[in-house]
Amino acid sequence: MKKILYLAFVAIAALAMNACKSNSEPTPPDEQKQDTTKVESIKGSITTPAWTNPEGYDMTSSMTAIVKVDLAQSFSADQLVEGGYQPSTSDKLAAFDATGNCLGVAEQTDGLYFLYITAPENDSQVAIRYYSVTLKNIFISTKTFAFRNDDNLGTVAEPYAPTFEVDKK
Repeated sequence: MKKILYLAFVAIAALAMNACKSNSEPTPPDEQKQDTTKVESIKGSITTPAWTNPEGYDMTSSMTAIVKVDLAQSFSADQLVEGGYQPSTSDKLAAFDATGNCLGVAEQTDGLYFLYITAPENDSQVAIRYYSVTLKNIFISTKTFAFRNDDNLGTVAEPYAPTFEVDKK
């Protein structure tokens, strides 16, 4: 009888200790509710995307663009990167169609991006994305435009200046 009471006591004690342990452990990350639409910081962890210029399209247009990201519009002072935003010559500007196909990629040259956009047809909606090496983040244009063969958007004197927001994907 003493053995049974002893085993019962040990079992109850083990259950009680296990219950305390599980109540004090943090919830695993995959069980925590996360708001994926909120960006905590402008500084991301995205490595340089493997955007490449497409082949096989006969229609092309060109864009001379400048990138200006007004970080203060989207982020509070405590979310911004210490020292401010510094563009890099390794930053990338790319054009994409509505289905996510890359239509052209350019790197910065003397503060400008000379982007050649190719597409299979006129009137395809084009969105611009910008990758910042310094911020390790991707920004997407807030407006799209219709592709037109042989079109020229922007010049060196008056470059196209898309408005960007952080890609929350």
